[in-house]
Amino acid sequence: MTTSPYTSQSAFDGSRMRVILLVDLHEGAQQEFLDAYEYMRDRVASVPGHLGDQLCQSLENPSQWVITSEWATAPPYLAWVNSEEHLETVRPLQNCVRDLRSMRYGIVRETGRARPDAGGLQTTVRVGDGVTRHALTFTVKPGSESKVTEILAGYAPPQARVDDSTRLRRTTLFLHGNRVVRTVEVEGDLMAALRHVSRQPEIRAVEEALNPHLEQHRDLSDPESARAFFARAAMPAVHHVARGGPEPDGLTRRALYYPARPGCGMALARLLSRQDETAAADPAGPVHRSTVFQREDIVVRLVDVRGDPETDPVRVLGIHGPRKAAVLTRLLDGDALGVAGPPTDGREATRLLTHADMALITDRRAAQS
Repeated sequence: MTTSPYTSQSAFDGSRMRVILLVDLHEGAQQEFLDAYEYMRDRVASVPGHLGDQLCQSLENPSQWVITSEWATAPPYLAWVNSEEHLETVRPLQNCVRDLRSMRYGIVRETGRARPDAGGLQTTVRVGDGVTRHALTFTVKPGSESKVTEILAGYAPPQARVDDSTRLRRTTLFLHGNRVVRTVEVEGDLMAALRHVSRQPEIRAVEEALNPHLEQHRDLSDPESARAFFARAAMPAVHHVARGGPEPDGLTRRALYYPARPGCGMALARLLSRQDETAAADPAGPVHRSTVFQREDIVVRLVDVRGDPETDPVRVLGIHGPRKAAVLTRLLDGDALGVAGPPTDGREATRLLTHADMALITDRRAAQS
C-alpha cells in the first residue's frame, strides 16, 4: 500500500463501502422502528450494488441501534441515497428516530472472507486534510435572482466554533441562472456543524427570507418538510484532490456548473475526477485544489485557481488530453449551458468556461484560531 503525494479523497476508487447508521430512538418506539426497518430492508435489497446489511441493538442502551450495510462500490450507493426512492424508503423512520447519523467508509483490510481474493478493497490509503466538504443546491423562482443574491450576500456569519473538535472553516455561495450552490468546509463533525448552523438566529432569518423565492416549497416549522427539502438539496463531494505543500499566493475560488445529460451525472463526475487526479501531478497547472460535487445529473466543480483561468481554460475546465473534450461533450447537456459541440480550440474552451462559470455571491472564511 502506498500513500498519495497529495490530498485525495474519491468515491471512484472501486473499493467496497461500509455504511454505518447510528440510530437513537424515542422511548417506546422500538416496534415501530423494527417495522420500518423491515420495510426498508425489502426495498434496499433490490438496489444494484447492495451486498447486505445488519441491524444491531446496544447491549447498554436499548434505544440505541446500529444499521450497517455493505455496497459493491460507492457510486451505486450515492445514486440511491440521493434519489426520491430513498427519501420515500426512509420516511417511516422519521416518527420514531430521535437522532440519526450516517458514516461511510471504504474497506481497506478484512479477515474471515470466504473468497481468497482481496477484490474490492481500497488499495491506496487516502491522505486527507481533516476537512469535510459538502454542498447544497436549490433553484429560485426566475426573476428573483437579484433579491436572493442580496439576501445571501448580506447576512451575518454564524459563530465558527461549534465545539472543542468542530468548527466551520469556509462557506461559499454561487449562482448560475436561477440555481444556487452553497459549499461548506468543516473541521470535525459535519452533522454537528450543520445542526449548529441551523440553530443560529441569523441563519434561520436568512432561510425564512428565502422561502418566498424558492421553486420548491418548504415549511421550516414542519420537521418533515425541512428534512425533505435539505435531503433533496444535498450534494455530496464525490472527489477531492489538492496539491501538497503550502498554499500559493493569489488563489481564486471558482465554481463551474456541468449539467449532465439524463442519466450521465455520475459518468461526468467520474471523468472530471480522473482529470483532476492527473492535473494534481502537474505542478505547472493552474488548478491547485478541486472538489467535485454530484447529485443525479447536476455536477458542480469547485476549483481554487492560480492566475487568470482564461489563460488556460482547457485545464481549468478539466478536459486536458486527447479526446477529453469530446467525451465531456457527450456527457454534458450543452443546451442547458447554451453551448454546442466540443471545444476544439482555446477560443471555444474559453466560451464554455464562461458559460459554466458560476457567479460568486459570497465567500466567507473563519478567522484562524
